[in-house]
This record gives sequence, structure tokens and C-alpha cells, in this order.
Amino acid sequence: MLVAAAVCPCPPLLVPEVAAGAAPELDAARAACTDALGVLAAARPDLLVAVGPARGAGPESYPQGARGSFRGFGVDLDVSLGADEGTGAGRELPYGLAVGAWLLRRTGWSDAPVEGLGVGDSLTAERCLGIGRDVAARAGRVAMLVLGDASACRTLKAPGYLDERAEPFDRQVGRALGTADTAALAALDTGLARELKVSGRAPWQVLAGAAEGTALGGAVLYEDAPYGVGYVVAAWS
Repeated sequence: MLVAAAVCPCPPLLVPEVAAGAAPELDAARAACTDALGVLAAARPDLLVAVGPARGAGPESYPQGARGSFRGFGVDLDVSLGADEGTGAGRELPYGLAVGAWLLRRTGWSDAPVEGLGVGDSLTAERCLGIGRDVAARAGRVAMLVLGDASACRTLKAPGYLDERAEPFDRQVGRALGTADTAALAALDTGLARELKVSGRAPWQVLAGAAEGTALGGAVLYEDAPYGVGYVVAAWS
């Protein structure tokens, strides 16, 4: 059963070593992510599942100790998903889950075993919901770290350029995450999300499936669009 969730953005720029001189611009987002992870720890889960964007369609499973790297951004920094159990020889974490691993290391996570799950934007909402139900059934008390960004089309300088549909879409996402509205998350337009370069749509819909039948409440801890990309941090408990 899902007992808590933390929703965090996952740009590599969240990692100060990657952001370099621009690191202070995301200090508030980092602080909110720390607070959201605190909600997970307080829930005393038996298992933590980190769900983020996949390189392909997915779902892709990653065991505790799976490793990721930010060397592709010119930074000599490696991370592991939870405690390193010698599984580093397997498939490397995609960047979203690597950011999740960094967040867990930053907060000193040791409250429960950690597993990773990558889901791609080609998965249907129905498939994501089903994956979420399976995740919730993995243990008696399951917590989720849900990683993904909202639209990348909020300004002229955004990665996807300016799209007037982006801000209303992001508002819809913020309301749904802030109220733990699983129906609203399940109803997100997959085609529009792809056009707006939303990396969080599939992970959010996995969360919606996992939270079905629960009475979790939500709160937005941070919401902004630095660099023209929508970032939302929320906690469900």
C-alpha cells in the first residue's frame, strides 16, 4: 500500500556541481525536495520506489545500488541508488533517476530499501496506472520518490521554445499534485504532454495508479519555471 510520496523535478541542474555558478538559482527547489523526502522518512516505509523518466518506453527496473553518473555533463560525479550493494555493473541509471539517487544521498536516506523504475513517454496512461498499482502492492508500506519535470516551453529561451499551452498545462499539474488528485493526473493529455516536452507525465500517472484507494493528501512545496521549464515539488502523506 502506498503510504507517502515525494514529487520532485529531475533536471541535472539540480545537482550543484552540474549547475556550477548557476547553482544558487535552484536553492529553493533543493530545499523543497529535502522537505518532501522528510515526509517519506516520517512515513516509515518498508520499501521506497523511485520512479522517473526512462530512456526508452520502459518500464525499466533498477536494483538498489544501481549506479548513475553526471560525467556526460563534464562533472566527475557518480551516484548509487540507495546503499551500494555491488550491483554497479548493471544498466546505468537514466539522468532522472540519477538525480533521484543524488537527492537520496544528499538527505542521507537509510530508512528503507530503494528500487528504481523508469517509465517512458510512449507508455499509455492505462499502462502507467497499472504499473502504479503493481508498485503499491510490492510491500505493506510503500513510499515513492516520483521524478519528472513539467513543460519545457514556458519562455522564448526554454528548451522547447514558447508554447502558450504550457502554462495552463503546468497549472493543471500543480493543482493535481497539490491536492493528490489521482483522477486529474490519470486524465493528463499524453499527446499534449509530449508536445510540451513534459518528462513527468508517465511518472505522475504511475503515482496516480499507486495512490488509488488511499486517502493521501497533497501539498505543493515549490512551483516555478526557471529556465522556462516547469518544476513542481509536492508531498503526499
